[in-house]
Order: sequence, then C-alpha cells, then structure tokens
Amino acid sequence: MAPRANWKGFLRLSLVTCPIALFPATSESDKISFNQINKKTGHRIKYLKVDADTGEEVQSDDIIKGYKVDTDRYLEITKDEFENIALESTRTIEIDEFVPRSEIDDLYLVRPYYIVPDGKVGHDAYAVIRETIRSLDKVALARVVLTNREHVISLEARDNGLMGMLLRYPYEVRDSAEYFEDIQDVKITKDMLDLAKHIVERKSGHFEPTKFEDHYERALQELLEQKRKGQPIAATRKPAPSNVFNLMDALKQSIQSGGKAAPAKSTKAKKTSAKPQRKAG
Repeated sequence: MAPRANWKGFLRLSLVTCPIALFPATSESDKISFNQINKKTGHRIKYLKVDADTGEEVQSDDIIKGYKVDTDRYLEITKDEFENIALESTRTIEIDEFVPRSEIDDLYLVRPYYIVPDGKVGHDAYAVIRETIRSLDKVALARVVLTNREHVISLEARDNGLMGMLLRYPYEVRDSAEYFEDIQDVKITKDMLDLAKHIVERKSGHFEPTKFEDHYERALQELLEQKRKGQPIAATRKPAPSNVFNLMDALKQSIQSGGKAAPAKSTKAKKTSAKPQRKAG
C-alpha cells in the first residue's frame, strides 16, 4: 500500500507556487509492537473515554477541547473557533528566508519529511524552487501547520526532490548549562589522551547505516519464536559493569583487546579522582 500523505497544500517562493504533498521520511511500522491483554482472560484491553466525575462513556461528538485555568475550570474551545484562527501556513508553505545549514543546531531538528509535487501540474515550479535551494547551498526556512500546530520547517534539495525537516522553537530546547554545570573539570594526562586516541583510530570508519543492527528487535523476534514453539526461556541478563576501576589500566586493556570491552570486574584500585595519578612502572 502506498504511503499516505501527512499534509497537502502549496509551496511558495515569492510568486512561484506549486501543489505539494508531505510524506514521513521515516517509519517504525516494521518494529514489533504489543497489545495490552487481560492476564486472567487473555482478552485485549480497550480504553474508553469517560467523564471523570460520572464515570460514564462519552461519545466523540460530545468531546471538545478545553484549557485548564483552575482546579475544576476550563476554557472551552470549539472546532469553529480553532478554524477562525487558521493560519495561512495551514495550506501554504511560504519560504521566508535562506540560511546556512551549519547554523542550525542539531538540538532543533525534530522529524524529516519528503516533499513531492502533488499531481501532474506544477512540476516546473517545483523544479525551479528545488534547484534554487540547491544552487545556494543553503536551506530554506518556512512554516507549516501539522496536527493543529504551526511548525518551522527547513527545506533542502535531496536527489531529485526536497526534504523538509521540522524544527523546534527556542522555548522547546533546554539550556545545557542546567545539566553540565556540575561536571567536574578533570585534568587528563597526555598519556591517557594518547591511549584514548589510539583506541579511536582503531575504531574509526565511515557512516554506513546498513551496518546498524537493532539487537533488541532481533532479541524480541527470537523470544516470540521461542514462545510460539513452547521452548523454555532462559535468562540472559548481563551483570551491570562495575564503576570501580583504574582508568589507565582500562585504557591499556582496551588497546590489548582490540578496542572491545573487557569483562567487567572490580579492583581495589582507587576510583579516578579529579586529578588522576599516573600509574608507576
């Protein structure tokens, strides 16, 4: 079955306009998913929308949205009222400006979309916009309404099409200082850094997504297959690694093992302090 477009409308650069459709560039539909079931009966659990006070089920036509302003008081907003504030970006992606891709912090990236011409008309205008973006070696910034909220979206040329990336607003990005300010300023010796760099050089390569394997997904598939066959399930949980170690020894053992993790073990060596001591000998 062909994928369903998440959004249809128009892409506009000044007076150049073309009909387009947005499709999710990623999918998790092939991942194993589970349903909740009643342990006693084996029946699937269903969720009903009920009134919090009466406990009675409420039909979809009787449900509206409300903004909580007090403990038991809500501002009710109807569908018509939402439509009255509909933005132009509900139906049109208007390109506002062009910026270098390198200036967009990865923290602002949310979700990618493929943007394609919608129908047989407008391919010329689409190509003009695509090649303009490509020739500038920049990304275009625009706005689009998805799931009733307006988002900033960046557009860049990809192959013979366009890729759109939803971006977060500044208020959605947390300040790293709140998390990093308590990290100790540790002095690292040159020997330690040289050993660590040697490990990195051994592990260096190129980004090849086809090499990635979802080990948990594979383990789930094996578990389900064993359950289908009625085979006993053996516990395979690995022990948690110890946090008591000598850092210099750990670096040397990493090199000796070819960069692979050595079996976790505790030692009587002191935990590395803010000023690690070089091991003699």
